[in-house]
Amino acid sequence: MSKNHKNNDKYHRILDAAIKVFADQGFHTSTIAQIAREAGVADGTIYLYFKNKQDILFQFFAYKTRLVFDNFKNAVEKEKNAIDKLKCLIRTHFEEFQRDRKMAEVYRMETRQCHRLMETQIKEMTKMYLDLIAAIVEQGQQEASMRQDLYLVLVKRFILGAVEEVINVWVISGGRYDLVSQADPLVDLFLKGIGCQEISDQ
Repeated sequence: MSKNHKNNDKYHRILDAAIKVFADQGFHTSTIAQIAREAGVADGTIYLYFKNKQDILFQFFAYKTRLVFDNFKNAVEKEKNAIDKLKCLIRTHFEEFQRDRKMAEVYRMETRQCHRLMETQIKEMTKMYLDLIAAIVEQGQQEASMRQDLYLVLVKRFILGAVEEVINVWVISGGRYDLVSQADPLVDLFLKGIGCQEISDQ
């Protein structure tokens, strides 16, 4: 796909329309005709930009993965200390998915499938996210705001898993409540755990 196509308004209209159709109809049951109708273009126009339905999903994930992660990284870099960076990362993550619930639905659909079409893109985004978490935790250890005895691999999976599950529950609910409002309580849980200090010291 040329850069000219990727800067084309029609290209992005088709991507946005496709994600709405995939979220509403399911990827396997949706059709090119439905996508074209949602985008307001002729069926044949789709093939000027995409090879097939799978290519649309592939290009959406490739484009959105980089865009969303860049937003995460740029937001986090504005903060000074590790605690604020972690809060910012989770809040920005929730803001991105709340802003585009259809994207959240398709992402959830793809990550939950046994035979994922977008496995490469999902793995790439997951690795970038885990690396960002690792950098934040390592900074927190240097600042003495996070424990030194943390098992980093476990911490990264713990944070990512919790964030994804909060988003999954929100998607299943139909987005009926403010997802972003869950960010600070979740970070508080990460930092303090669920045990009382008195019990932990026994």
